[in-house]
Amino acid sequence: MGEEGTEGTVHLLCLAASSGVPLFCRSSRGGAPARQQLPFSVIGSLNGVHMFGQNLEVQLSSARTEDTTVVWKSFHDSITLIVLSSEEGTSELRLERLLQMVFGAMVLLVGLEELTNISNVERLKKELRACYRLIDSFLGDSELIGDLTQCVDCVVPPEGSLFQEALSGFAEAAGTAFASLLVAGRVVTATESWWRLGTPEAVLLPWLVGSLPPQAARDYPVYLPHGSPTVPHRLLTLTLLPGLELCLLCGPRPPLGQLDPQVNSGRVPLPPITPSTRVSRPSSLLPSRPSALCSVPPRAAPPLSGCAPTTLTPGGLLFRSFAVRPGLAPSSVPLPSALVGPYPPRWPRPGPLTLPWPSPRPRPWQLLDRWWQPTLDSLRACLPLGPRALPAGFPLHTDILGLLLLHLELKRCLFTVEPSGDKDPSPGQRRCLLRSFYALVTAMHFSPEPGQQEEKAEDTAQQAQVPRACYLVSGTEEPGTGWRLVALQLGPRRLLLLLSAQSPCHGLRSLATRTLQALTPLL
Repeated sequence: MGEEGTEGTVHLLCLAASSGVPLFCRSSRGGAPARQQLPFSVIGSLNGVHMFGQNLEVQLSSARTEDTTVVWKSFHDSITLIVLSSEEGTSELRLERLLQMVFGAMVLLVGLEELTNISNVERLKKELRACYRLIDSFLGDSELIGDLTQCVDCVVPPEGSLFQEALSGFAEAAGTAFASLLVAGRVVTATESWWRLGTPEAVLLPWLVGSLPPQAARDYPVYLPHGSPTVPHRLLTLTLLPGLELCLLCGPRPPLGQLDPQVNSGRVPLPPITPSTRVSRPSSLLPSRPSALCSVPPRAAPPLSGCAPTTLTPGGLLFRSFAVRPGLAPSSVPLPSALVGPYPPRWPRPGPLTLPWPSPRPRPWQLLDRWWQPTLDSLRACLPLGPRALPAGFPLHTDILGLLLLHLELKRCLFTVEPSGDKDPSPGQRRCLLRSFYALVTAMHFSPEPGQQEEKAEDTAQQAQVPRACYLVSGTEEPGTGWRLVALQLGPRRLLLLLSAQSPCHGLRSLATRTLQALTPLL
């Protein structure tokens, strides 16, 4: 079994299905974004062979050469995605789910209507630029695994009931039923309505927040690929601590000004802001100009296009960023009421603004201070949970180098490669080994996940022979070398373990069973 992602290049192509016009091309090499682009002749050939098969009523889904795997997939007869990977050990399952996540990201930020009814290709190209950062995170080496498992990456906090109570009270006071607490793109706790979100958006929303640059607060319009693909909602994020963010999914209310992202007492630290604060202004806000950033001095006027300052601090200004979806008129965007001043009649030129600073409006109460200040010490204890996922001191066998636990009905997972971090292989290699092993056992050994629609149904006799456990030895066959990988499925839970070479093969299933029993109360 090769180590997925160790070397090689991944190219992702997006084309309009009807015309074959390329909409974008993204590439990564060695897990890092690359500027390498495929020649237009190669893009045309890949799309041409796919269209040729469609004309003959033949569905071309994948192809493999000596060193490259190619996967095609069409969505709504409007968008065609093609991915080419020369990474060692890349599976077709991983590439197919990559394309599903990429299209979900496009719907999340652009909307299904714009993708299915393409009236202006050039405008759609500009709109899709908002998806580049999120799509590039799928192509790179991520510490998350939800893009492959289609389950939400979670962590187990030491005081889960305390956070659940605070989150439920805060969400009720804010007037929304959809709220979650995230650390490094993983869900610490969430409301019941948030957990009921469909599979694409439940994975994409935390991933989106984790891919964005740090900011004190955001008011971001998003579509829900499963629940609301044509009507946007507001995604509000508030930074409690660096790396720990509170997310709300809501409609026109509450206004962002009511959810103050900075506790006035200063007891909750926020990411440092320099005096020359650079305000993120998407290129869609200035359709006739390529500039996407503008510098705002400390005595600037209220930032236009949805950037409203929270307060003036000695270190500079903290801004709430609001991204307007390309192609929408300003009047059709659900702007937060925290904006100060009238909406500009025309798009301004980027640069310093010199209008007088308005007086701040009084706020009735500070929701963050009321619900989260008492949990500040517990919140700090959650920060190391990002890569570790499990509480400190949780008993694990010393041979365990990494684990992946999935609850296939709840669509949640725990993923960590932190146990025994001082041993070989490196954390990056451990993630590659577990990802490759998951793709192998899912495609070949275990039954499909509940809720996943399979094109090929199996008869009852074949389903009765589905294995419940399997293992694999990676590396040389010499005793005491290589690594052991074992997978075990009991009910809705599936556990994958990466073990050191010292673990005997005859004891792998027993060790996996004891570990799954210990982890069952957590997920």
